[in-house]
Amino acid sequence: MTFSIVAQSADGAAWGVAVASKFLAVGSAVPAARAGLGAIATQAYANTTFKRRGLALLADGLPAQDVLQALLGDDPGREERQAGIVDAAGRAATFTGSGCEPWAGGLTDGGVAIQGNILTGAGVVEAMHRAWLDSDASGPLSTRLHATLIAGDRVGGDSRGRQSAALLVVEEGAGYAGFDDMLVDLRVDDHPDPVTELGRLLDIHGIYFGEPPDEDKVPRDQTLQAEVDDLARRLARPDFDAWVGAENFENRVTPGWIDRRVLEIIRTQAQG
Repeated sequence: MTFSIVAQSADGAAWGVAVASKFLAVGSAVPAARAGLGAIATQAYANTTFKRRGLALLADGLPAQDVLQALLGDDPGREERQAGIVDAAGRAATFTGSGCEPWAGGLTDGGVAIQGNILTGAGVVEAMHRAWLDSDASGPLSTRLHATLIAGDRVGGDSRGRQSAALLVVEEGAGYAGFDDMLVDLRVDDHPDPVTELGRLLDIHGIYFGEPPDEDKVPRDQTLQAEVDDLARRLARPDFDAWVGAENFENRVTPGWIDRRVLEIIRTQAQG
């Protein structure tokens, strides 16, 4: 009922899972990850204990394949399970039980596990693999994972249709204000085109939580400051910094510069 990718970033600093399915809120069931340990997808007739137990086994230092075998070893429903794991060292493992509904299968290839069941055919996994290999290895893991999910969706994805999608990426200290490892945790629980909608949310996430490239940092001189303060007052805020706080753009503004995209947003809002 699901297709997913589990992967480690090329620099070994991040781990993540992207998943889509004709299933309500697939992000609540399939993905799990922890920085420094690895990532897991559990699907088909999902045994959700694989997430908690799998992360614990990864914390004990077991490689991905051994973790997968340990999880399946005492599971009477193993032939109805499907799972993918990537460990801290980038070793990948995938499993598809003989009882999974066709088409079902998966593959591993250097830091990535791709798997799916009830798919339109093997071409879904193959397209995902090609997209992963063709994506920019130096780019954000979240972008690579989403591009891979798009590829699977475009060639058919879940044979029953579309409903939900999710993206989870972890990296040490990369969460909100550095308090945890949750770099990206986005879910589309019920939508006619969930993978596309997930991409929209990922773009918005980048605006709120990413830092702009240097070429988009506009110097915050007196002339620009006067302009943005005036724009903020038109929007019923006392000044620009108050507007920034209300819009949650703190990561896109400093005393020395303003992100070009934030300038576009406040100018557009003020024009009505």
